[in-house]
Amino acid sequence: MSARFDAAVFDMDGLLLDSERPIRDAWLDAAAQLGVALSGADYLDLVGRNERDGTARLHERTGDPHLYATLRRHADVLLAERFGTRPFGVKPGARRLLGRLRDAGIPCAVASSTARAEVERRLAATELLPHFRAVCGGDEVAHGKPRPDLYLLAASRLAIEPQRCLAFEDSNFGAQAAIAAALSVIVVPDLKPAEDPWRSACLRVLDSLEEADALAGEWFGLGG
Repeated sequence: MSARFDAAVFDMDGLLLDSERPIRDAWLDAAAQLGVALSGADYLDLVGRNERDGTARLHERTGDPHLYATLRRHADVLLAERFGTRPFGVKPGARRLLGRLRDAGIPCAVASSTARAEVERRLAATELLPHFRAVCGGDEVAHGKPRPDLYLLAASRLAIEPQRCLAFEDSNFGAQAAIAAALSVIVVPDLKPAEDPWRSACLRVLDSLEEADALAGEWFGLGG
């Protein structure tokens, strides 16, 4: 079986880890406790953005350049209280898919808007970190998703042409970033459903990574 792709690049929050919902809840609770008007729709506009871009977005909405940092600190406190050292759950199908790719020698990378140190901490806590040859965080690029920088960085660290990499994403901004970097993309929606404009630009839209595991042979030339 011939391979269509030579490497895989994964988003993390909402795609590999079931982290978007508890993080969202912490942000909305933090906003309520601080008396900040932040709706669920407002929060969804931040999903997939790095800290710098999230700060700018909230500044546009509220006129307060320091609001993002204040909310983030308070949300982090709430998350620590609720999770402590307990890791976020791993999404269905993620562990099996990553293990299968690793066993087949398919190099994998992470391209997450979250800061790199936190990406590594979360993946290490779930024992997923050893599956990745490269880890790229939102604090390492000049422009976050939906710009292509993170995916270009991931392909560069894997030393594989972007066109030979398959991206896995859960968000609109992430899918746009992967496509802008010339990667093909599989979308597994989490908080937001796949929207028509970017659904049609993706290779596939799946309900879970369990479905991706069944298609890995076609994508990466795997047997069995």
